[in-house]
Amino acid sequence: MQPSSFAQRIAPSATMAAGAKARELKSAGIEVFDFSLGEPDFTTPAHICDAATKAMADGQTHYTPASGTAEVKKAIADYHRQWHQLDYKPENICVSSGAKHTIYSALCATLEPGDEVLIPAPFWVSYAELVKMTGAVPVIIETTAAARFKASVDQLRAACTPKSKMLMLNSPSNPTGMAYAPAELESIAELANEKDLIVLSDEIYERLLYGDAEFKAFASLGPDVLERTLTVNGVSKTYAMTGWRIGWTAGPAAVIKAMGTIQSQQTSNPCSISQCAAIAALSGDQAPVEAMKKEFAKRRDFVCKRLGEIEGLGIVEPDGAFYAFIDVSAHFGKTFGGSTVKDSSSFCLAALEQAHVNLVQGDAFGAEGFARLSFATSMEIIAKGLDALEAWLKTGS
Repeated sequence: MQPSSFAQRIAPSATMAAGAKARELKSAGIEVFDFSLGEPDFTTPAHICDAATKAMADGQTHYTPASGTAEVKKAIADYHRQWHQLDYKPENICVSSGAKHTIYSALCATLEPGDEVLIPAPFWVSYAELVKMTGAVPVIIETTAAARFKASVDQLRAACTPKSKMLMLNSPSNPTGMAYAPAELESIAELANEKDLIVLSDEIYERLLYGDAEFKAFASLGPDVLERTLTVNGVSKTYAMTGWRIGWTAGPAAVIKAMGTIQSQQTSNPCSISQCAAIAALSGDQAPVEAMKKEFAKRRDFVCKRLGEIEGLGIVEPDGAFYAFIDVSAHFGKTFGGSTVKDSSSFCLAALEQAHVNLVQGDAFGAEGFARLSFATSMEIIAKGLDALEAWLKTGS
């Protein structure tokens, strides 16, 4: 029995693979400084866990509608109304088993084989593969550190063809942490209207912004923009609920209904207990979110300062999320412990095997020459890990 050609065309998740390699070394008793996974290291707040326990005690352990219960949809609609002044109704919301699942459902509900999807690079590792899984074609738009890894309207316009159907936008971004300013989003919205593009706006990191960075929900840029926007969000990053697997898409009712139909055949429904927990997260005490954000901000400042002290590494200070995207290309061609670094993959492999520092290679994000460091871990691990990275880099020749 052989895997299908479809299965063989899909690349595995680089972040998941990096995490697995780190666990393998840890199981052998090796101390690993793991900066690979984009997962808050905080415990899910107690009131959210309490809501899940109550839901189980109350017998809410059965099937729900495929696109989520009326109660969780109301909580999501209230959330968007409170934070972004968007008047979504329950029929505008599809709840899924995590943001990754909801993106795939949204793509399946809107794309035809051969449609082109514009994706600015660097991009989250799953975007291009999820597009390919629908038969559509990812069109990668390269950006630069000098431009803070943002695609310009001129770049986007130049990439458009008669087959262009969608733009995937992620702000704040994984892996760079950059965020588009409201004025930049307005210009992109004008282009989307001009070219009749669907915009899938992944806003999963919206509550994790630092300093003067300002968030603007793409769908809030006007009634015409609202009608062409699929807003993706979830509870994983904001509320430290990665394992609970609740994400959602908000958008036009016809597409949302189609997503629900697709999910009825894929997964039946998101976890019933997790939906109850998500209600508590969205409508309950938000103080834990602010506490986590404050800690992430301290880590960001430390990481940027420390990386700036290490020779041969370049860094653009992130606006949000919990990632530093590091230019490591100055070390290409050097030899470390008998291994020659040729690209970002060999750099990250050598760093893991020799320094036990686990980063994710930039080519997985469509940006060769870089490596992603997640600072969603303790200050102690960050400090020790960056010390180990600096010491190892000094051994290169």
